[in-house]
Amino acid sequence: MSTTESDALLGPADIRELAAALGVRPTKQRGQNFVIDANTVRRIVRTAGVRPDDVVVEVGPGLGSLTLALLEAADRVTAVEIDDVLAGALPATIEARMPSRAGHFSLVHSDAMRVRELPGPAPTALVANLPYNVAVPVLLHMLERFPTIERTLVMVQAEVADRLAAVPGNKVYGVPSVKANWYAEVKRAGSIGRTVFWPAPNVDSGLVSLVRRAAPPRTTASRTEVFAVVDAAFAQRRKTLRAALAGWAGSAPAAEAALVAAGISPQARGEALTVEEFARIAEAKPARDEKRDEKLDRTSDETPDDKAREADA
Repeated sequence: MSTTESDALLGPADIRELAAALGVRPTKQRGQNFVIDANTVRRIVRTAGVRPDDVVVEVGPGLGSLTLALLEAADRVTAVEIDDVLAGALPATIEARMPSRAGHFSLVHSDAMRVRELPGPAPTALVANLPYNVAVPVLLHMLERFPTIERTLVMVQAEVADRLAAVPGNKVYGVPSVKANWYAEVKRAGSIGRTVFWPAPNVDSGLVSLVRRAAPPRTTASRTEVFAVVDAAFAQRRKTLRAALAGWAGSAPAAEAALVAAGISPQARGEALTVEEFARIAEAKPARDEKRDEKLDRTSDETPDDKAREADA
């Protein structure tokens, strides 16, 4: 790397200058909070364990603070950006500040939730400062869609970080905790203060590390089937599983039968179960009455459970 590139990372003045030149004002709608501290992005890259042979995908690169730090450490970086102005400007920022690495950078101008493929070699790592309002669905989508991602480090709202890394029995253990654990071993990897962002958010941030499992939990049930049990269990998390899974199973007695077959107490609650136990319940789902299913299908799109499930995810 050239001498001029040794100071290529963006500082507070650089960020504000870039934003002003582009007419960019961070929006709450897209959860935009730009990192303005070079030490913080280097810390994120270091904590992520980015290696020289890694192909990193970054979601929501913004003005390029983390992108530049990733390019210092990884073989290739692919950034996914939804914002028209930011997506248009980022390649020029890379070329201007780190020209020797510009050929190792790719941009995908898209909503991350719609991304089905990425250019170049398959990604081995995901490192991102995820927009607060879509952090969990984006994370789960990327883990599902790109199974070659071995290691992930995301910066999210501290509360979301706690939920992702929670273990059974923890009061914040829920849908994000279980679904993330389907794919990976999850743990908190540090905290980030508010002052390293522009604009400074009203909440603290946390780092979450996810190391992909060698294989999903062993089960004859599909991921979709297991996740359906998880969604049902936490849509009414204060209820016992016998009651919470009644709709999923077709009736409370049917739910009880499935739970007993899976070796789970019908009086237990979802917050006490591991992802493997949810998988056992999915395997034990009883055959359902077709007429009852047809009636449920006609009304399932707008149930209170669905709204509660979205809030929990």
